[in-house]
Amino acid sequence: MLDENLKNLKIEIPIAPSPVGAYVAYKKTNNLIFISGQLPISPDGKMIKGKIGKDLSLEDGQKASRLCVINILAQLKKALNGDLNKTKGCVKITGYVNSTDDFIDQPKVINPASEIISKVFNEKGKHSRAAVSTNSLPLGAAVEIDAIFEI
Repeated sequence: MLDENLKNLKIEIPIAPSPVGAYVAYKKTNNLIFISGQLPISPDGKMIKGKIGKDLSLEDGQKASRLCVINILAQLKKALNGDLNKTKGCVKITGYVNSTDDFIDQPKVINPASEIISKVFNEKGKHSRAAVSTNSLPLGAAVEIDAIFEI
């Protein structure tokens, strides 16, 4: 079912990107997997960089959010030895939006990530969430999202 959902969404899960710092990409503990913050890096290695509300539009931020969540799914798949069906559900995501002081649509930037998780995992994809503004993100990224999944 998950593979069919991914196909319907036209999502191909890439090879999980390696961490860009002194941390691990995911950490399993008991029945939870914590996915480190994922950046909006496309499979060809390009990253959406900039500040939403200044350099980038809301739509650019939403594209960045989609890339982040696809990389989250890549890390989850790697953590589960290729089998996303072992996922019981998504517990929470936190989205960080590199945005100007007067930009107030952080939830709209993160919505595509939430929608993708809900569409991929159906009812099991319903999750709690925070969408937070920040004045800067690593490597100049527009968005960063981390996640917690139950397995």
